[in-house]
Amino acid sequence: MAPSRPSPAVSSPDSDDAQSESVLTVLVALAANALIAVAKTVAAMLTGSASMVAEAAHSWADTGNEVLLWIAGRRSSRPADERHPLGYGREAYVWSLFAAFGLFAIGSVISITHGVQELITPEPADLFIVSYIVLGIAFVLEGISFLRALRQARQLARTSEHDLLEYVVRTSDPTLRAVFFEDAGALVGLVIAFVGIFLHQITGSAVPDAIGSILVGVLLGVIAIGLIVQNRRFLIGVAVDPRIRSAALRGLLEHPQITAVTYLHIEYVGPGRVVIVAAIDLAGDELEHTVARRLNDLEDELETQRRVARAILTLSRPGATPLTPDVTV
Repeated sequence: MAPSRPSPAVSSPDSDDAQSESVLTVLVALAANALIAVAKTVAAMLTGSASMVAEAAHSWADTGNEVLLWIAGRRSSRPADERHPLGYGREAYVWSLFAAFGLFAIGSVISITHGVQELITPEPADLFIVSYIVLGIAFVLEGISFLRALRQARQLARTSEHDLLEYVVRTSDPTLRAVFFEDAGALVGLVIAFVGIFLHQITGSAVPDAIGSILVGVLLGVIAIGLIVQNRRFLIGVAVDPRIRSAALRGLLEHPQITAVTYLHIEYVGPGRVVIVAAIDLAGDELEHTVARRLNDLEDELETQRRVARAILTLSRPGATPLTPDVTV
């Protein structure tokens, strides 16, 4: 069989290099959140601020999440075996789902509960300068972590010709998505906490501080639910972007042994990993055993690409309508 260049069919920015970048992004976020969580906890104990308690819960939830995301990256990168022929890629979505539930249960629920308690039974707060210093340090550290995630996401979005937010929402890499939105939420939460604590200081009322805690909890809940929904989608099975599918179809049709493709399905089975199922017409008219060998050779050729976990090819049904690269369904 004549060699051909690797098909662009499954070209996507979620490459192995991008996965390594995501692991580093998670580790940066883990270090930042661990330091911030300790500082916020001490500040919450010293000041009695409801918003600071909410921020401490937020940072501890984020720290635990980064650990789960690191586990997700490690376990999902294991090679395929006999019992898992498509590999372990979907483990990334399982552990990322756990992390999202943790963000909701620890960060959101605790923040909202504490804010409501503060409204019902207000407690005095003092040492406001401690809160401001900790919030300032936290903003710097969270900003460093967010800028790293933003830089990675922006580069990958540019490569895939997507808008930044569109790419982050739709990427098959759950760790990048989680760190990006958690860090963005953390920065917004810090601003909310600052406003609540400042209003508490100048008015003497604990109500703005309590409302700040509740707003931080609501923010975390929205982020957590969004992450849960996306991880659930990828666990169930998500087809690749129509542009990637169209490129895949063009790549198959350019192969010298393929004259037509009548069915094509490409689905993510992990971060940056896909399975290809296609029905094709082969050039020539050969015996059954020869055709079977040619199909197997083509499958092997597709699977040499890093991003293809499995390729399954079969012959087209007689009379089936050939697909064209502009077909997106």
